Formats: sequence, C-alpha cells, structure tokens
Amino acid sequence: MFVGHKSEDGREQPLIEHLNNTAKTTGCFAGEFRAKEVGEILGLYHDIGKYSVAFQKRILEDGPKVDHSTAGAIEIAKNGLGLLGFCIAGHHAGLPDGGSQIDTREEATMHARLKRVLTGNLDYIEYKKEVAVINKMPAMPNLDLLGNKFYGKGFFIRMLFSCLVDADFLDTEKFMLNKQDVRGRFADITTLSKRLEKHIAGFWPPQNELNEKRCDILKNCIDKAEENPGLFNLTVPTGGGKTIASLSFALKHAEKYQKKRVIYVIPYTSIIEQNAEVFSKIVGEENVIEHHMNVVYEDENEEINPRQYIKKLATENWDAPIIVTTNVQFFESLHSNKTSRCRKLHNIANSVIIFDEAQMFPVQYLKPCVRSIADLIQNYGVTAVLCSATQPTLDKFFPAKVVAKEICSEVENLYKYFQRTSYEAISDLDLCALTKRLNRENQVLCIVNTKKEAQNIFELLDGENCFHLSTLMYPEHRKKILGNIKKCLKEGITCRVVSTSLIEAGVDIDFPMVYREIAGLDSVIQAAGRCNREGKRKACDSKVFIYQLLEENGKSLKANNRQEIEITKIIEREYQDISSPEAIAAYFNKLHGIKGEALDSKGIITELDSGKFPFARVSKEFVMIEDVTKPILIPVEEEAKDIERRLRNGERSRGLLRRMGKYVVNVYEKDFEKLFNIYKVEKLDETVNVLIDLSIYDASKGLMIKNEDGEGLFT
Repeated sequence: MFVGHKSEDGREQPLIEHLNNTAKTTGCFAGEFRAKEVGEILGLYHDIGKYSVAFQKRILEDGPKVDHSTAGAIEIAKNGLGLLGFCIAGHHAGLPDGGSQIDTREEATMHARLKRVLTGNLDYIEYKKEVAVINKMPAMPNLDLLGNKFYGKGFFIRMLFSCLVDADFLDTEKFMLNKQDVRGRFADITTLSKRLEKHIAGFWPPQNELNEKRCDILKNCIDKAEENPGLFNLTVPTGGGKTIASLSFALKHAEKYQKKRVIYVIPYTSIIEQNAEVFSKIVGEENVIEHHMNVVYEDENEEINPRQYIKKLATENWDAPIIVTTNVQFFESLHSNKTSRCRKLHNIANSVIIFDEAQMFPVQYLKPCVRSIADLIQNYGVTAVLCSATQPTLDKFFPAKVVAKEICSEVENLYKYFQRTSYEAISDLDLCALTKRLNRENQVLCIVNTKKEAQNIFELLDGENCFHLSTLMYPEHRKKILGNIKKCLKEGITCRVVSTSLIEAGVDIDFPMVYREIAGLDSVIQAAGRCNREGKRKACDSKVFIYQLLEENGKSLKANNRQEIEITKIIEREYQDISSPEAIAAYFNKLHGIKGEALDSKGIITELDSGKFPFARVSKEFVMIEDVTKPILIPVEEEAKDIERRLRNGERSRGLLRRMGKYVVNVYEKDFEKLFNIYKVEKLDETVNVLIDLSIYDASKGLMIKNEDGEGLFT
C-alpha cells in the first residue's frame, strides 16, 4: 500500500484514498465556475509524486525531504494541460512564476520545475497502477477573457489553485483529526433571508418622514434584488440606512439566484466591527465571520467552545454565509500566490459582494482592483455592489460588457433630502486663530491631516472634556476615548475633539460643528457625515468649515496628497455645492485623469497580461499598505500586561497575537529604531516588541517619541 498521510497515533491513509477524496472535492469546488472535470484531474494528480520510493521512505521511515509536487505538474504537461501544472507544482509552496525556456533546473519557476529529474529516477510512475491515466482533454469552461487573454487565464489558474489547496487541506485535516467534518455548520441563505424579513417587518408603516425615506431606499434594494446578477451601484447619502438596505439586497438576490454567500468588503476595521454587530443581531452571530487583524477566534478546542472553533476554521476558507473583511485582505488575496491567502478564493465564486465605501479603493491599484471585480462578475457568478455616498465614477474602468445598474431610483432627490450640513471655506488661518475658534465652541470636532498637527492643536485646547484621537493610541484606548466622546455628546456637555481621519468613517457620532483641514473631496464629505448626523438641526446651522493653515505654520502641517487637495480647491471654485452628485463625479473624473498610469502604479495588469504568468512576482508587488511599520505592545491595561507575560514566557499563537493587536501602536521603522536605541522598547523576537518605558505613553495623546534634541516626532 502506498501511504499518503501518517497521523501522530500511527494511522495511515492510503494515497489513492487521499487522491480520490481530493479529486472529488476539488471538482465540486471548481464546478461553481464550470470546471468540474478540470478540478477532478488536479485533485487526482496533485500528489502522484508520493508514489516514489523516496517519498514513501520519507513518510514511513522519517527519511529526507523530497519534492513530491513537481511530478504531477510534469505528467499533466505531458497530456497537454501545462497551465494546470501551476496549481500542482505550487500546492504547498505557492504558485510559481512562469519563467522562460532558458531557466535552469535549480530555479523556482515553472519552466525550471518541468526540466527537473526527480528523486528516485521517476519511479513515481507506479501511480499508473492506481490512478486513472488521462486519455482525453477535460471540458474547459468558456471564459470571457474581457480583451486580456493571459490576464483571464491567470485568474482562472489562481481560482483552480484555490480549489485544489482547500480540498487538499480539508481531506488532510479530516484524516489527521480522525473525526467527522466540523466545518460548514451554518444556516443557509434562505433561513438568513427570512430572519431579515422578520427584522425589517416592523419598519412599515414608517413613523416619520426620515424613516419614510429610509424605507424607500430599503424597498429599492429589495426590488432591485430581483434583477439579473451583475454590477450594481448603491448610492446612499449618510443617514440613509445603507447597512441594512445593502444586506437586504444581498440576501434577497442571493436567495433568488442561489448564491452561496454574502461578502462585505470594507476599508476600515471600525466599520467592519459595527456592521458585523448589526448583521449578527439580525441573522445570528454564529453565521457572521469577521476576517481582519483585530478579530480573535482563538479557541482551538472544539469541545470547549465549538462556535469559536468553527468560526476560526471559517476564516481559513470563507465557507460561512456572511463574511465581513477588509479591502486589504480581499484584493491582496486575489493577487496572491500563497496557499494561505488563495485557499478561500474559490468561495468568492457565486457570491454577492458588497464593496462598502467604494471610494476608498486604493488609488495606486485601482485598475487591477476593478479588473478583478469584472472577472469575478463575468466568469465566476459574482454579483458586485459598489456602495458609497460619494460614488467614485468607476464605470470608465470596467470593460464595456460590465455595466453598472443604480439601485436607488432617485439619487438626486435623496441627496437633497439628506443634506444636513453647509460648507464654508476658510483660508489664511494660523494655528492660534484655529484653536481660538475651537475653544469658543461647546461641542466641536476638528479633523486634521497629520498626527503632529493633531497633537499641536490638542495641546492648545482649553477646558474639560477635550479629546485627542490618532493611531498613536492603541485601538482599545481609542475605543474608550470614543465612548467618553459619545457620552459627552449625549449629555450635551462640553466636548472638543481633534482627530486624524480615522474618525471619518464607521464612527457613529454627531457634532453640531466640524472643522476639516482641506483634503480630498471624498474625505471632506466623509467628515461632514460626523456633523448633524441625526438631522436634528437645520443644515444652515450645521457648519462644516474647510480650512487651510498658513504656510508659516510649518511644512510638517502640510498634507501629503497634494493632487487631491488641489482638485478639491478646483471643485470649490466651480461648484456652489461641493457635496452634490455632480461635484463628486467631477472630482473623481479629474482625479483619475491626473493620476493616469498611477492608477496601476506597479503595472500589475501589464504583467499579468504578458503571458509569463508572474504569480510570485505580482504577489510580492501587490501590497496595499507599503509603509514599513513595527508593532509595539503597550502594556498599560491588565489584559495587555497578561499578554506581555505570556509572550515573555515564550507563548506564541495566532489567537494570542491577534489579541495583542488591540494594544499595539504601529510606528515607522526609523522611529522604532530611535525608541529601541534609547531603551524605551524591547524586542522579544522579530515580530513582537514591548514598550518598557510606560512614561512615554500619555493617557491623552498616546505614544510620545522624542529625538535627541527633545523635539517631539510623530509617526
């Protein structure tokens, strides 16, 4: 008997059993995009290298490591299915680059792998005694390549790779654990849709004009869910009930067209946490999976906490009915070559994806992001919804075949109804004059472009209940400060806040007045969403002041995104109402026109359409957050102190490191080195650092960094 796996308790899984199981599951997964037969062949051939004498010695006698992945790729290539070999060759180490004919056998490319003479002189040929030999080409799906031949083929390879990797993991996991599969114990889409119906039934009849407008938006979403799958826009002003309305569209559409799941893709973790909480109350928290750096499903013992255990497993392959994740996780995974990142991709097929705050797509990767959405729609059964109060006019970047339909029937009228603020531009304002204006107000929010400016303004605020928010404070600290801010606002007492842009989205607060340092128009309008949010005051009495400080206040107070600022100035001159749909469209059209090639700054689409299949290279290049930072654990609170103690005792687990994230401040590498060199920070290992001088963490301002001259440096 040829052995595929051997467990710690000595059990042996026959290799042919593993191949057959993996083939069946891979085929099932790939069937979602009409590639069932292809998937079955991948599963059947992926481990035929284990038939070699060398591998059997490895698994049975703890022999030396042996390459067992290349064999299947070689045999697949002999049968004219060379592209599929990428999936097999990379099912452990990740998809390789295609390379070229001149690559030597020692290199890591696909061309090099196919030249190799494997350990054991190709004696893996014994596989033919158990595995059915391919005698005909499988039926390949008719892909719509959308004008880019190799891009679409590469996308298809990555999706097949996902099917194979997940199927391989699942069968191995089931054998090693020696128990029934515990995954997938979630309610189905129809059940979730009925729970939503029950939740919204009480919305009718609406009790006031505001609720009537929200119900109109909700009904639009329910009605439009009947339309054929494809691309949709959902343009809803702040306060329009977008969260529940978009969920209504998604679940109704998924139920009608038998979509497997709903995936929410959101730029900020703060919005994720809020939305996930809303969804959990409606459909049951056991059916909602958050997948981002701040969530912790740390219980790895099914018997102790089965619900947490199942949720933890679902973050690996997204097999739950509702996934809530980040732009970074979603788009980096779609361009990754790594098994851990790609494993979940096949479960994106045949789903409804809500892209919340679509204006926050990363500008430098805008075209690759749009192209990947188009491929998912055309070839993988996805319905995508671009959801925003400030739609970023992306139609021009989608292929001609992919045309967006607007869900809300009266965008212009909705905008006018939900207009709750008035804008006023202020120029020639120095720091002193700005803080005087802030100190005159009982309740006011000031949003700035840099952490240093936030610090400077905060130090000049007078009186009680003055607050500062920035990423120099660890997440739990910011959460507590926000709680205090909301309490002050609710009680109507003094509340003056200076914050970086982190407060602009996903934070449900309502100030009577907002000051916003000039920035991109979408940021300015997001800031306005924190003013008169509940509509309790007249728009003319709810001012959003757009200010620009005088140059003499220091270069450090300048914003980095100069192009966005200059275009906002143009919109201010050309439009009386800068928040109107026409002004927003003009802003994004001008911005995209100026950015030009910078909308694909790494040339990702060009690389993927080159025919060289540079999977590993693109994976390395497609990094949405490129600034190198170092995490510093701030052990002020009791839980953080406990985490520090466990880390110092050598404990390392994914759950513990995620818990640590709630108490971490990330600083740029140069600032980290300064702190380390003056013994403020200790390195526990390559990824874990602890603040040991707690005197430099201020209860109001967060982490304080001083250089040699004593001047404050702010990351």
